[in-house]
Amino acid sequence: MDSNILIPTREEAEMLLEWAYEQNPVPWADHCRVVARAAETIAKASGLDADRAYISGLLHDIGRYEGVRGLHHVYAGYELLKKHGYETIAETCLSHSFPYQNIDEYIGEFDCSPEELSVIVTFLNETTYNDYDKLIQLCDAMGTVQGMCLIEKRIVDVVMRYGFNDLTLKKWDSIFSLKAYFDELSGGNIYDLFYNEIRDITFRY
Repeated sequence: MDSNILIPTREEAEMLLEWAYEQNPVPWADHCRVVARAAETIAKASGLDADRAYISGLLHDIGRYEGVRGLHHVYAGYELLKKHGYETIAETCLSHSFPYQNIDEYIGEFDCSPEELSVIVTFLNETTYNDYDKLIQLCDAMGTVQGMCLIEKRIVDVVMRYGFNDLTLKKWDSIFSLKAYFDELSGGNIYDLFYNEIRDITFRY
């Protein structure tokens, strides 16, 4: 791990997630653990830092500690981790919902203040995603609360719950491009890393 980047240890990250879950004890934290485990697995296959990948995945949705929120959970997680001094991981909270890197791709409730929205938009306009941003976006698009599934199942589930807009297809294209990117980086099909789990979760009725 880059010594110039301040990142919580796994134990510290687990404690943060447990605290957040206690504030809002619904299954979102299970999804975070699935994303973390998947990110670690793909990182190991792709030559990335497995600890950073795992911690980024574990904390990407920590903004949900505030309760049932839409876009605000992105900002809330960012602010919470920044206050702890973990700005690099905090940025994953901002990036994970935007594989197409456009604020208008978001299909949940826009429940941010103008000032909060400005922070998110500025980040999206000025940031070049790194491999960890991309990895968490991909794992978020495959991870349910039960485990990993085909991208198609996950993205259709999201649309069934929240609807779609003019940028939904571009967002989907971006997610499939992420899979192709990590297929190449890992030297194989990342679905093979989770074959049994994907089979069971995808075809569960």
